[in-house]
Amino acid sequence: MNSTSKIAVIFAVALGTFSVSIPNAEAATTLRSAAMASANTQKGARYVWGAEGGYSHGYDCSGLIYWSYRQHHKTLPRLAQSQYNHSRHVAAKDRKPGDLIFIEDRYNHVYHVGIFTGVRHGKGYMLNANYGRTTKHIVGEFPVTNYTDGSPHAVYGRY
Repeated sequence: MNSTSKIAVIFAVALGTFSVSIPNAEAATTLRSAAMASANTQKGARYVWGAEGGYSHGYDCSGLIYWSYRQHHKTLPRLAQSQYNHSRHVAAKDRKPGDLIFIEDRYNHVYHVGIFTGVRHGKGYMLNANYGRTTKHIVGEFPVTNYTDGSPHAVYGRY
């Protein structure tokens, strides 16, 4: 750095106009979008309890989320409850595509996770390794109501 540049930096700092690039919400949005895109490439993979990846090996719900974020150098906890506990919780009204959607029982125990993909025709959808409650045992995009009939309900988290 030459002396003119050094003087400019000193004045910028003194006047409070010096800016430093730091991670922001845009970077987090990019990570969520990238993880959702990675999970999307696994549609059709089979559901296998305890599996965390590779299309041919299959996934369970939290394994798909774990794998999707690992593709982008972010390591999440392995189990759905831990993924929820470590996420920044988001109100349903503030959810965005790419946020994680957690299904919990009436005792607030999380037992399923997916990626919220948005609302279409008045229904929310999630991309997940489906455990086959109402549809096939595969990775796919399904209505949230497939998982919330009865007492279960959805809560949201963000990384």
